[in-house]
Amino acid sequence: MRVSRKQAEENREAILAAASRLFRESGFEGVGVDAVTRAAGLTHGGFYGHFASKDELVAEVCERALAKSLERWTALAQKGASLAPIVSHYLSAKHRDNPGEGCAMSALGTEAGRGSERVRRAFTAGVRPLLGVLTANSQENTESGRREDGLAMLATLVGAVVMARAVDDPDLSDEILNAASKSLGRGDTAR
Repeated sequence: MRVSRKQAEENREAILAAASRLFRESGFEGVGVDAVTRAAGLTHGGFYGHFASKDELVAEVCERALAKSLERWTALAQKGASLAPIVSHYLSAKHRDNPGEGCAMSALGTEAGRGSERVRRAFTAGVRPLLGVLTANSQENTESGRREDGLAMLATLVGAVVMARAVDDPDLSDEILNAASKSLGRGDTAR
C-alpha cells in the first residue's frame, strides 16, 4: 500500500528521531536498522525508501543532533549573556544521565571518529558552529586567543561528560563534572 507524501515525511522523521535517541544511547554499531524502524513504529522494509544506507542515516542524525545542540547553546548563551548557562547545562547530572536526549558530541564523538568519511564530515560541520558559540563568548582579547579558549572549553565540556559517563563510581562521576566546571570558572554543576 502506498503512503501519502505527508505520511512518508512523518515516517522519515520518526526514523530520524528514533535513530538519534538510540544511537546516542547505544552507539552506531549497537543499533541495527531493524531496531531503529521498530522504535519508530515502522517495519524494516520501509527504511530503504527513506535512506540509501545506514551510513546515510548516521550522517543525517549527526547533522540534526548537532544542529539541535547549536539551537540550545545559542539560546542559553543569549539567556545568560555568558557561557555559564551552557556550562551549567552541559556539565549537569541530568545531561550526563540522559545520553539519549543529550548532546551528540559527548554521546557520539568517539563513534564518529571511527565512522565513515561522510559521518566525520557531517560531525565536523556540526561541531564548527558550536565552537563558534564558545569562541564568540570568550573573554580573550585576540581572535587566536578566543579560538584557543573556545577549543579548550569544547574539549573540557565534551571530555568531562564522556569520562563522567564512563566511570562506574557516582561520586567520581560527580567530581569529574564539578572539576571541569570549576576549571571553566563556573563552580559545581553536578546536582
